[in-house]
Amino acid sequence: GRARPSHSEPRGRDGRGGEEEEEVEGWFQLYPGHIPTSPLQKALLAAGSAVMALYDPYRHDMVAVLGETTGCLVLPNLRDKMKNHPEGYRILQERPRIRLSTLDMARLQGLPDGSLGREYVRFLEDNKVSPDTRMPPKFVDDEELAYVIQRYREVHDLMHTLLGMPTNMLGEVVVKWFEAVQTGLPMCVLGAALGPVRLSTRKLQVLATELVPWAVRSGLNASCVLNIYYEQRWEQPVESLREELGIFPPP
Repeated sequence: GRARPSHSEPRGRDGRGGEEEEEVEGWFQLYPGHIPTSPLQKALLAAGSAVMALYDPYRHDMVAVLGETTGCLVLPNLRDKMKNHPEGYRILQERPRIRLSTLDMARLQGLPDGSLGREYVRFLEDNKVSPDTRMPPKFVDDEELAYVIQRYREVHDLMHTLLGMPTNMLGEVVVKWFEAVQTGLPMCVLGAALGPVRLSTRKLQVLATELVPWAVRSGLNASCVLNIYYEQRWEQPVESLREELGIFPPP
């Protein structure tokens, strides 16, 4: 079989479509780095990556593979939510990226405390993480859906910022509960359900009685987090953006 580009692929500013197709062992490469795979290959990749991700939740490469190989039924729904929202549609058209090469870190550091940009940079610094660690998609056989999952990955740290959660295991589990309700991605559901097995009894109690109920309520109440053009909201106060989205204040 041959993987082919999405008919709904946004056109570039020059009026043409996205990247030129490249032939890869009889398949068409839909975007740089794309690896076409059959349903059986996807199932094997999903099983293997799930085992490795459960063994070591910090294996971001395995978590990424799991998300791509299990998200095929959910990603079109997320794409449609973006298409049906003015800001989300602009994101799909313009394809912004959150990378160190696209961020003006000095400007963000100079923004007032409490603003999205300043608190995002503070989160990166405090947790010693970088937006450049987000892997590009490989196994999504649709160029537009590949961007959707790329966007989800690149706004993940912004979810931590908005939810006020660190990158330790407790914080990651809370964010996964929120994202599972928001996106329905099987990877998020698996992380939310099985992540707590590594937590202490005390943290499990806090998670069950306070954090998970709050994350689920916020996820259900909030509008789609992929429909926010965060790069144009850096000056907006975090509290204001929470209220706009419908995220309840952290407990």
